[in-house]
Amino acid sequence: MDSVKLMDRTDTKFVFKYDQLPEFLNQLQNDYKILDVNGNKISRYESLYFDTKAFDLYHSHHRGKPSRFKVRFRKYVESDLNFFEVKFKTNKGRTIKDRVKQKEIDGFIKEKAEELLNHKTPLKSDNLEAKIWVNYSRITFVNKNSPERVTIDLNLTFKNKEQNKTIENIVIAEVKQDKAVSSPFLKLMKKYHIRQGAISKYCFGIIHLFEKIKHNNFKPKLILIKKALYGTTARVN
Repeated sequence: MDSVKLMDRTDTKFVFKYDQLPEFLNQLQNDYKILDVNGNKISRYESLYFDTKAFDLYHSHHRGKPSRFKVRFRKYVESDLNFFEVKFKTNKGRTIKDRVKQKEIDGFIKEKAEELLNHKTPLKSDNLEAKIWVNYSRITFVNKNSPERVTIDLNLTFKNKEQNKTIENIVIAEVKQDKAVSSPFLKLMKKYHIRQGAISKYCFGIIHLFEKIKHNNFKPKLILIKKALYGTTARVN
């Protein structure tokens, strides 16, 4: 994992039905190693996302703004580690992530977290508020031959003080690379006619918990997710 931290990378997302996962794992086992954390091959992630009162960060994503931020606290449950993280999507399509360790997640951006926010973004902590938790279980693969990491996210749950929604029977997969390399996972997606594209988990959660928020521009991606959930199983060439 140290060799593929990929804090500056490209991301390629896919979504497919949970019942396809066992066959995919079977076909990938010779090409990837799996991350084991204290005996657990499935790790839980709990992320508290921040935005402005008017959801400016969400709307930047919705408008397709080429340069945009995500701000969150993240708990890596099995590792018992907490971080404050800032993600920046550049106008070149790269994702840059910076983070600092935290003793706990108390919902306030302060001290080292505030220093990172001020250093890496034009945002101010006083203008940000906790919006939603995005929780899921993750399987992480590392390519045996190339600098590539693949994450498989399951049991996606969104919650705030008023609501708690779980999205079942769906897998969100993400291929993370420093640069384009030979990828058995990408070849597998092509073989099964699974198209690239998925909405960010944060935006997906905001749409589910704040139903009146504008999301017209996300409709093609939402249709893709619905097709993965309710459509027929993908065909193989």
